[in-house]
Amino acid sequence: MPEAQRQITATDLLPLTEYEKQRKALKENLIPVKKLRRVEVGPFATFYFENYATMWLQVMEMLRIEKGGDEQVPGELAAYNPLIPQGDELIATMMLEIEDAGRRNKVLLTLGGIEETVFMEIGGETVHATPTEYDDRTTADGKTSSVHWLRFSLTAEQKTRFLTERVVIGLSHRNYGHMAVLSDETKAALSRDFA
Repeated sequence: MPEAQRQITATDLLPLTEYEKQRKALKENLIPVKKLRRVEVGPFATFYFENYATMWLQVMEMLRIEKGGDEQVPGELAAYNPLIPQGDELIATMMLEIEDAGRRNKVLLTLGGIEETVFMEIGGETVHATPTEYDDRTTADGKTSSVHWLRFSLTAEQKTRFLTERVVIGLSHRNYGHMAVLSDETKAALSRDFA
């Protein structure tokens, strides 16, 4: 599957009968790709950096689950194509993963606006993430969503330095201040999004 492709079209999709036959192998083949594109930051924030392959599989899974046929395809493409990096950016799904529902609710109530505090440092230069969705992910009572989509727009110089300099991803929220250094393997995988 082409990692650097920028847009999923209806012709890229498999018929569901064919997808069912290949589903297990397709998912297994994507595991090593996803592993390199996954970054844990602190005790429960995980960033899943998206690309064509991850979004293609997501579209196929949605079509499989909802069984909406050809009428469903435009909506899925409209939802997931914006999450494919376009060459000068990285796009991540940030999941706040807390298994216990009661604890999750309490913690999410303390993290309103967390999506506005995400950053990436490339050799000490800070790039602030921009939420990709238009709806506010924090409710009036200050509770944030457990899922956020974030865009990191990089300059040509930052893209060049991405592989050779220390890259950190972090959150500076008053109730969740954590950072993680990206491994060389993860940086190499993500840098393919700039091709």
